[in-house]
Amino acid sequence: MTSFDSSPTLNAWRALIALAVVFVLLATSGWTAIRHHKDESDPLGASLAAWARGGIDGRELPEAGSAPDRLARFFASLTATQRGRLVDRYPLVVGNMNGAPLTLRYRANHRALGEARTVELQRMHDKRLTPEGRMAADRRMHRFASLMNGDRQILAFDPAGSGQVAEVFGDLGRAQRVSVVVPGVDTNVVNFERTRRKYTAPVGMAKSLYAAERAAAPRTRIAVIAWADYTSPSGVGMDAAIGKLARDGSKRLTSLVRALPGDSKVSLFCHSYGSVVCGVAAPELPSRVSDIAVAGSPGMRVDSAKQLRTGARVWATRDGDDWIQGVPYLAVGGLGHGADPVTPEFGARVFSAARAVGHTGYFEPGTESLSNFAGIGVGSYGTVSCAGGSGACRSGISGGEAT
Repeated sequence: MTSFDSSPTLNAWRALIALAVVFVLLATSGWTAIRHHKDESDPLGASLAAWARGGIDGRELPEAGSAPDRLARFFASLTATQRGRLVDRYPLVVGNMNGAPLTLRYRANHRALGEARTVELQRMHDKRLTPEGRMAADRRMHRFASLMNGDRQILAFDPAGSGQVAEVFGDLGRAQRVSVVVPGVDTNVVNFERTRRKYTAPVGMAKSLYAAERAAAPRTRIAVIAWADYTSPSGVGMDAAIGKLARDGSKRLTSLVRALPGDSKVSLFCHSYGSVVCGVAAPELPSRVSDIAVAGSPGMRVDSAKQLRTGARVWATRDGDDWIQGVPYLAVGGLGHGADPVTPEFGARVFSAARAVGHTGYFEPGTESLSNFAGIGVGSYGTVSCAGGSGACRSGISGGEAT
């Protein structure tokens, strides 16, 4: 007898639900929401064009998109003075260049942030802008100033449009374990960090995870990256329901991981739409990625963990009152992101998110989701608490037995 789960009646209902979601999204955000609108200003593009025409002491500059090892050799062949001149001339290029020395990227992005801050200062007083436009410039100016504070390690920065940025906590060059936090919708340069509800923003997420990992493995050299270096959907509109931005983001995420220094193990912690990015990236990620953990996921654009075609362990969690559980977990005509990663049929290692509240509470100190993230990030699998109180999520992992 045909089960109800695979019956034509249920499949028809799923298709109708998907169509209903389409019409609701179009009614609330309009057909133009399918396209991502970006500011016409593109300082990084202009800087890349200048780099392509440039040189250093009679030498041609390598293509900015060259393989990281080639770019690393190029920078190693330069004197400190020559490297400094490239930072001064092309801060946005050097600051975003996979293969450039980390300290040079941090220095270049500090300079690029200073230049972007100056632009926003001028916009704040530009009478041609609306009051709302000048207020937006004020917010961006203050964010850029904050990112320049102290010894912050900004790994990537692009001020165009809503802005993209990535920050490192810890010594990335010497790390034995690297964790990358991949956030979801409404991530931009202004809300990259927050004073209130700080653990809902990428910086707060990464800082919280860094502290938890250091507590879990004090003798392990750890680094955590708050990675908001992709264009995320703005709000829960059509961009959030389809995969285009995830495909674009997955390429950037893969490039980041492939260019990380050393031979550290890498874990990805992917929240909300960030799990869609991680799902699309999974087949192309290098073998150094040992774990992919998703929280509050709308799906990973596959029907099962096996379809991710990755050697990494796939983990999933969701707290009991996360609204994301109400989305239709299906994919019809490019709409939707596939199966629910916390269901047994998907095949992920489902761990506890006890004490987490809502869709954005997974990185709050004191939650089991955070302590489990930390255990995964440092490879202390025996400390991970599985959903339902069993040890199923640790099955088959060396060192995963309860201690």
